[in-house]
Amino acid sequence: MEGSLRVSCVVGTRPNLIKIAPIMRSFEVHRERLTARFGDFSARLVHTGQHYDESMSKVFFDQLGIPEPDVNLGVADMSNPSMIARTMIAFEKEMRSDPADLLVVVGDVNAVTSCSQVAAYLGIPVAHVEAGLRSFDLSMPEEINRMIADRLASLHFATCDDAVENLLGEGVTRDSIRLVGNVMIDTLVHNRKRLGEVKAEMNLPATAFVLTTLHRPSNVDDPAGLERLLSALSRASLHMPVLMPMHPRTRRRVEEAGLERMISRIGREDLGKLEPAGTVWVTDPLGYLEFQALVSEAAVVVTDSGGIQEETTYLRIPCLTVRENTERPVTISQGSNRLVGTDSTRLEAAIIDVFEGRFKPKEPPTLWDGHAADRIVEELIALPDEWFVTRY
Repeated sequence: MEGSLRVSCVVGTRPNLIKIAPIMRSFEVHRERLTARFGDFSARLVHTGQHYDESMSKVFFDQLGIPEPDVNLGVADMSNPSMIARTMIAFEKEMRSDPADLLVVVGDVNAVTSCSQVAAYLGIPVAHVEAGLRSFDLSMPEEINRMIADRLASLHFATCDDAVENLLGEGVTRDSIRLVGNVMIDTLVHNRKRLGEVKAEMNLPATAFVLTTLHRPSNVDDPAGLERLLSALSRASLHMPVLMPMHPRTRRRVEEAGLERMISRIGREDLGKLEPAGTVWVTDPLGYLEFQALVSEAAVVVTDSGGIQEETTYLRIPCLTVRENTERPVTISQGSNRLVGTDSTRLEAAIIDVFEGRFKPKEPPTLWDGHAADRIVEELIALPDEWFVTRY
């Protein structure tokens, strides 16, 4: 292919950073081959600004070795529709001033749908990483984002077989689908040695413990529902201590609902003193490495996050997902995940199942091996020249 391949990679949130890190790293590792194939190669990182703050995002850039964004669109702190609209306006200006031959989007956040739509209007092909994941719940903004991105994408990089089947069922052509594995696991595998070093430096809990993280509106925005979940965790903490690195959104909701009495603050330096106490022990948010160090040592993880369902599956740590559905059912069929819904009784019973040894994790999916990003690069190199014409 003569000329060049100019790739724009878009991120918007902290989970996006975990997913884009191995892709950017693989671009650098294979730069010589990419340049030989395309004549010239460049990869720009565009941050929409949805999560871009010193306390919770910069540490991810630093720890994961992600280059600073080439541009930050600065769109944040507004409703989903407003954020998508503002991002589209800002991203169109970016694409017109610095055009791309390929847009790479990862995951299911607002940046994915807004930038995919702009690319489609401008005739830029879209590659969607994590394509085909479905919860079949349109009340989730992420489900809408996933569906729009997959409808517009010309390349669909899937994490697992059920994602491939979802795409085929929606009429996506098989020749656009590539089963490559899971880039979140790439990041976990790449940092395993560093996790060991971080563990040695941290004062990790000396006893079996529950690690929990809750941030979805369906769990934290309703004061009564949030109180029920905290009550269940408090009762479970009589069996095993419960540790929650608290998301700022969750902290605001706890304070607004007057539920501070149900939590107790603990410093990171005192984690080794964690003990069952009938309360939820709370820390400030943690960096990627510190959090994964705790995940890998936890007896069970309670979460409403999508990515943590995958990470615990790879680590074979029991995971209880506080949602009624999941877009990652492979973590249930082939992993360590169990849906407990938002019923506090089910949650408490599931924690006790773990405590009493009745919950056995399974093996992770085959291609979750740390090489998904390399497979993505291989697929790009293998594309014929004629693929890079206007796709719409």
